[in-house]
Amino acid sequence: MIRIIRALVNIYFTIFYKIKINGLENIPNKGAAILCSNHIGQLDMFFIGYKSKRLIHYMAKEELFRNPILSKIITYLGAFPVKRSFADVSMFRNVFKILEEEHIIGIFPEGTRMRDRSRDSVKIKSGAALFAHEASVPIIPVAISGEYRLFGRIKINIGIPFMLPDSKNKKASKEDLADMSKIIMDKIYKLMEEK
Repeated sequence: MIRIIRALVNIYFTIFYKIKINGLENIPNKGAAILCSNHIGQLDMFFIGYKSKRLIHYMAKEELFRNPILSKIITYLGAFPVKRSFADVSMFRNVFKILEEEHIIGIFPEGTRMRDRSRDSVKIKSGAALFAHEASVPIIPVAISGEYRLFGRIKINIGIPFMLPDSKNKKASKEDLADMSKIIMDKIYKLMEEK
């Protein structure tokens, strides 16, 4: 079933959007990692993942899973629900389980869509930094930009995976995680400037 859904998504995006992906080879063929991207629209996870040979397990707000049809589709595509209103213990367990099984987790550190908002207006979430630090896995930075309309042009730049500083040497404080999150977003924003 997953192959059929991925094939249909591939066909749909190939026909209705003009997508340019740079750096697809930077997604490792094996091993755990956390893919971090800026967030400009609801289709981000599809645009980024539809050409990837590996399934990317995205954290998605639980509201998306209330529609049974959509829930099945995004679940087959690797997404799993997250409660955004309070600490979700099951989500933490799920993330570390997926990483232990050497899969890729997809996270949008901005936490909300940023198409019409200033970068400085949103507080960057530290979840990606926390997971990468605790699991000692690399971050794959990704920048996405373009026109979210039919036949619009979408550009995706995938950067080289990197390890966060001191990821194996100490327990990260709140300030450490904030600094690590800034490193992640700086790399993403730098990718946005590349052609």
